[in-house]
Amino acid sequence: MPNFIESSVLGNATSAAANDRITMGVIGLGGRGQHVTQVFMSNKDVQFVAACDVQKSSRERGKAIIDEKNGNSDCATYIDFRELLDRKDIDAVLIATGDNWHSLASIMAARAGKDMYCEKPMSVALTESREVVKTMARYGRVYQCGTQRRNIDNFRLAAGFVHQGMLGKLHTIHAETSEGFVDTYDTVLEAEPEPPREEMAWDLWLGPALWRPYNRNTPTRGFWSAHQDFSGGSITEWGTHTVDLCQWANESDDTLPLEYWPEGDQIHARYANGVKLVLRRSFGQGSCAVRYEGEEGWVETDDSGKVVVEPAHLLGGQVFPGGYSPANHVREFLDCVHSRGVPTSNAEVAHRAISVCHVANICRRLGRPVKFDPTTERFVNDPEADRFLSRAYREPWRL
Repeated sequence: MPNFIESSVLGNATSAAANDRITMGVIGLGGRGQHVTQVFMSNKDVQFVAACDVQKSSRERGKAIIDEKNGNSDCATYIDFRELLDRKDIDAVLIATGDNWHSLASIMAARAGKDMYCEKPMSVALTESREVVKTMARYGRVYQCGTQRRNIDNFRLAAGFVHQGMLGKLHTIHAETSEGFVDTYDTVLEAEPEPPREEMAWDLWLGPALWRPYNRNTPTRGFWSAHQDFSGGSITEWGTHTVDLCQWANESDDTLPLEYWPEGDQIHARYANGVKLVLRRSFGQGSCAVRYEGEEGWVETDDSGKVVVEPAHLLGGQVFPGGYSPANHVREFLDCVHSRGVPTSNAEVAHRAISVCHVANICRRLGRPVKFDPTTERFVNDPEADRFLSRAYREPWRL
C-alpha cells in the first residue's frame, strides 16, 4: 500500500513544513498575551499547541484564538505553566503574564530548554533580570524582550540621526515615563472568598510575591501595576520602552548612568560619557516619546509616528504610519530561533535598560541623589539604597 503524507507535514501557503516549524506555547493570556499570540500566528513557521493562564476566562479565550487559527480543537490548556514547560514538543514560549512573573518564568523556561519572547518589563527587581542574563547564557537560549520599538521605523530613524552624527555630539536624552500611575508600597485589599482553583488559581497568580488574601481587584491592572510587589509603576511600565530607546541612541547597551538625582517630578541621570538622561512625564504627540539633543540639532518621536527634527531638512519628507506593532520584533525573534542568533532586545540589553528604571525608581523612593556602579551593579557606599536591588521570594519559588 502507498504511504500517504499529510499536507501539513510538507507545508503549504499558510504553514511551514514540520521541520521548519516553531512549535510554541503561551503563558499569560490577558489582552496583551492574546494580541501578541495573534501576531506570532501570522507567521507561517509558527504553530501554537498550548495555552496557559491561571484565570479560566483568559485560558478559554486563548484556546479559542489558537484553535480557530489551527482549524481544530487540539490546543491544550494549563493552569500551571510548569506543566506546559514539561512538554518536549514545544520549542519556544511567549510569556505575557503580569510583571511579577516575567523573570522567574523566563528562567524556568530556559531551564526547560525553551527559547522565549517575554513581554516587558523584564523584571521587578534589578537582581532578577541579572539572573535572567546568567541563565540565558548558561543554557544557550534565545531571549527577546518585548521592547519592540527598536524594530519600528520612526524610532530607528531617530536613533540613526544620533549614530550617524547628524545632530552633532549628543548631550541630553529624554525618556517619557507616562502619567496616571501612583506607586503604592503596602496596600493589601480586604479578603474575599477565594474562587475555586479552576476558576482562578490564586496562589499561582501571586507566584513569588508576598502572600495576601484574595480580592477580586488585586489581579486587575489598575491595582497591581502600581504596587511594588508586582510592578515598578510608571517608570518600569513606559520607561522600559523609552529608556531602552535612549540607551540605544547613546550606544550604552552595556552600561547605565553613574549618578541619579530628583528634580521636581523628574529623575535626571548622567552617564560616564557626560550625556544626561531625563525621565519625565508625557510629552510629544503620542505615547512612549523620546527626544535626543545634540550640539547641532535634535530629534523627537513617539508612537504617533511623527518625527520632528532640527535641522528640518534631515527628515527628507519621510512619513511614518504610527502605532507600535510588535510584528517586526516577533519576526526577528523567530529568525533568531532558526539561526540561533542574538536578537536586538536580548537579555543583556534588556537588563541594562530596566536596570536604569529600577535605579531611577529607587532614587525617587529615597527622594535624594544616588550613585551607581554599573560594573558591580551596586550603589556606591549606600547600603540603604542597596536594599531595594532585590526582593524577597515566597516559598517555594526561588531564582
